[in-house]
Amino acid sequence: MKREMRKWVALLIIPFVLMMTFGTAPAQAKSTLGIHVDGAILIDADSGKILYEENADTPLGIASMSKMMTEYILFEAIKEGKISWDQEYKVTDYTYAISQDRRLSNVPLRKDGTYTIRELYEALAIYSANAATIAIAETIAGTETEFLKLMDAKAKEIGLVDYKFVNSTGLNNEYLQGMHPQGTGANDENVMPAKSVARLAFHLMKDYPEVLETTKINSKIFREGTTDAIKMDNWNFMLPGFVYEYEGVDGLKTGTTDFAGHCFTGTAKRGDKRVIAVVMKAVDANGVGSYKARFDATRALFDYGFSQFSDEELLPAGYQFEEQKTLPVHKGKEKTVAIEVKEPIKAMIKSNEKDLYEPQLVLDESLLKDGALEAPIKKGTVVGQVKLVKKEGEDYGFIDSKDLGMDVVVTDDVEKAGWFSLMMSAIGDFFAGIWESATGFIKGLFK
Repeated sequence: MKREMRKWVALLIIPFVLMMTFGTAPAQAKSTLGIHVDGAILIDADSGKILYEENADTPLGIASMSKMMTEYILFEAIKEGKISWDQEYKVTDYTYAISQDRRLSNVPLRKDGTYTIRELYEALAIYSANAATIAIAETIAGTETEFLKLMDAKAKEIGLVDYKFVNSTGLNNEYLQGMHPQGTGANDENVMPAKSVARLAFHLMKDYPEVLETTKINSKIFREGTTDAIKMDNWNFMLPGFVYEYEGVDGLKTGTTDFAGHCFTGTAKRGDKRVIAVVMKAVDANGVGSYKARFDATRALFDYGFSQFSDEELLPAGYQFEEQKTLPVHKGKEKTVAIEVKEPIKAMIKSNEKDLYEPQLVLDESLLKDGALEAPIKKGTVVGQVKLVKKEGEDYGFIDSKDLGMDVVVTDDVEKAGWFSLMMSAIGDFFAGIWESATGFIKGLFK
């Protein structure tokens, strides 16, 4: 009997011993908004103000959200005249082979076919067509390998961090039939933190807002009227007319792979408010990834942004800092020049928190010598930025505050003084220095 009891006690103790020895599996961090994601972020699309973030700095798989970078580079190439919308692309062995893989999102390309850049772009933006994306990369850079260099350069230029691009599409390289870009692994995949994904989307929409004219299309026929016609339904099921429709949604890019899970960069506008949400590896309450899970998580972020935040003017144009309304000027006809905020500073903030923000002046030290500007100076010269600091409570800051009306500028032209004035000023400074030294010496004698 005693032996039997010892046996049962031992069996009861074993789980506790194992728990103490090896620990327990880490539980998923509890989300403030009740969403189930590996990473998420919500930003004001106009100011870049971060409204919410959750594990937003951890690099994760981004799948076809990668195509936003391809879109950015495409729009830039069109703007610079390097390629045109009507330019025709001749199908290569690479793009033909990928386009025939029905496991992937694709429009089938004819081996001997030619397609305009506009056709390929619409297939990319609406249907996330992978071969069409590679075709655009080849058109711009010659090869996808060379296109990766453009992706990396643009990522650095707009300030993305902790990213890795191994192809233009976001597919795992294993699906590229051994033709993946040189220098990348056979099973590599693109990664980036949610914060960098949001920054990419933010710059894409700021610099090329016309992207939304295509991403808002819910369905279109590719090559309508030909034997190659195929219906392209947008993978963004939050668009009008789709099952997860959400008022105001008009973009931007979905993404799904085994590694990345179900991801989405979405944007919606209501009235004067526009927000951008990024969700990465979304799952339901049971831990199962699905289209519904990613759109449910996005809906929760959108609801939070539109219900809890209002667009407020935090500083008017012409605002001057009490502690520093002017900057000294070297070699100028004027000894000082006034500085002010260039444009009104607006941002989406919680409706009752406007008074909690205070502006701080951050001068560009590279423009100053001994704390002063050097003449000549042109009116409107940017001499610094405004940093908005919240006095109390949590604040996530801005995704990117550059070139968004947060500049501090000089209010007037300051001409360089003539040689005689400069000479007299130098003489005055010389004697002032002597007088200062002499008075200091005399004071020292009588201490």
